Amino acid sequence: MINGVTLKVNADTYIMSALREDITGEDVTTNAIMPEKRQGKAELICKEDGIICGLDVFARTFELLDETAHFETTVTDGDRVTKGQVIGVIYGDIHALLTGERTALNYLQRMSGIATFTRSLADELYGTNTTLLDTRKTTPNMRLFEKYAVKIGGGTNHRYNLTDGVLIKDNHIGAAGSITKAVQLAKEYAPFVRKIEVEVESLAQVDEAIAAGADIIMLDNMDNEMMREAVNRIAGRAQTECSGNVTKARLHEIAEVGVDFVSVGALTHSAPIMDVSLKNLVPIA
Repeated sequence: MINGVTLKVNADTYIMSALREDITGEDVTTNAIMPEKRQGKAELICKEDGIICGLDVFARTFELLDETAHFETTVTDGDRVTKGQVIGVIYGDIHALLTGERTALNYLQRMSGIATFTRSLADELYGTNTTLLDTRKTTPNMRLFEKYAVKIGGGTNHRYNLTDGVLIKDNHIGAAGSITKAVQLAKEYAPFVRKIEVEVESLAQVDEAIAAGADIIMLDNMDNEMMREAVNRIAGRAQTECSGNVTKARLHEIAEVGVDFVSVGALTHSAPIMDVSLKNLVPIA
């Protein structure tokens, strides 16, 4: 599960990679107009309402370019912000402020967009017994940041990667020959502390997964009526997860069916960015 500590410990490698993508040689524009080092500041301004997320990543981007850079803000990740709100001021060498601007904003906008979208879906499940999950449908090399943003938005992380748990999907079942065989092999191989989840697409597969001793049964691309029957058959012998064709409009109906979890790939693969800008840069020394 991703949290603030995990983010801080692991973020630098990814941020540096993003900076290298943008600076293969030099920032020719900044070097042309700013031949000498000079301290400056710029305001971070929201251009729409939403949930802010990624402030530490934003600040760290500049710190990696300039050890004197520092960020002052009155908000924290998870706070609601409004259009036109000045949410902070970044100080540092103007070279670093100009060169790091786009990369820092890319992280902040993407993470805030995911947190905002996640919050809108989590609100639909408020008061129910169903937990909102993300998936591994993340942007390459952005998973750490995107899954953290889901948490900030009120969602819960599913597996971070393939090491985190056993999830037997349709192609695993095909490779093993059956659900029964796949679960048997997983129990023999995986440490006892790991739960075994099985993806099913029919009621017959639900029955097989129950008999095989699956800990979690993922109900894949089922309509509400079939899911309700599946939950009744499972009868608490395994936890249940709904996946596939999940929209915001369906969330409350899915919760009423009685599943324990609902996973939504759109949290990370389809969330729009939240527009935030760095403005009013001025020299201060």
